[in-house]
Amino acid sequence: MVGGLTSSLTDAIEAYTGLSPVAFFTILCLMFGVYKLVCGIFFVPDDFKSLRSSYIEQLRHSSSSSSPSVPISEPVQLGDVTEEQLRAYDGSDPNKPLLMAIKSQIYDVSRSRMFYGPGGPYSLFAGRDASRALALLSFEPKDFTGNIKGLSSSELDTLQDWEDKFVEKYVKVGRIITGAKTDDSVNGDDAEENLEQFKEEPSAVKQD
Repeated sequence: MVGGLTSSLTDAIEAYTGLSPVAFFTILCLMFGVYKLVCGIFFVPDDFKSLRSSYIEQLRHSSSSSSPSVPISEPVQLGDVTEEQLRAYDGSDPNKPLLMAIKSQIYDVSRSRMFYGPGGPYSLFAGRDASRALALLSFEPKDFTGNIKGLSSSELDTLQDWEDKFVEKYVKVGRIITGAKTDDSVNGDDAEENLEQFKEEPSAVKQD
């Protein structure tokens, strides 16, 4: 029965198109390929549109942030600072390094200003200890904290992966101290002195 159906289909193709079955199906496949190509050019899926917009936006930020008006200087050791003091290094002041912290360890991320600087996709991380946000892969303001209590083992593993990447890519320039230690004026004076040194001689102090 299958053979008869195939024979009838072959006869019908030859009768109505004047083409052999092989030629007919070859043309059919080519037409389908052209159709898919045209659809791909003129009809873009929403997720691809979103991805393209995001990419263009990152290129725009990259172009503006790589301006010579914001030079990248050698990382400067700030020593111990409080969370409030760290806020000043969020990139809003081009004369200060761009810093962020993970697990109270502060890193100079000035080389990645296009991502962490003002207008960048991760600008909310700058000037903060973003441990919890990184562990949860969250952009919620309440998660931009160094408090990692209550995180699951998988979330802590995610945070460790982030920390490993930062240790490998960026220079550690200090650490966050608790409010109880802010009475120690030596730490505060050291941070201010190092910042002044950064302004005058950006490359004078480097990580050991």
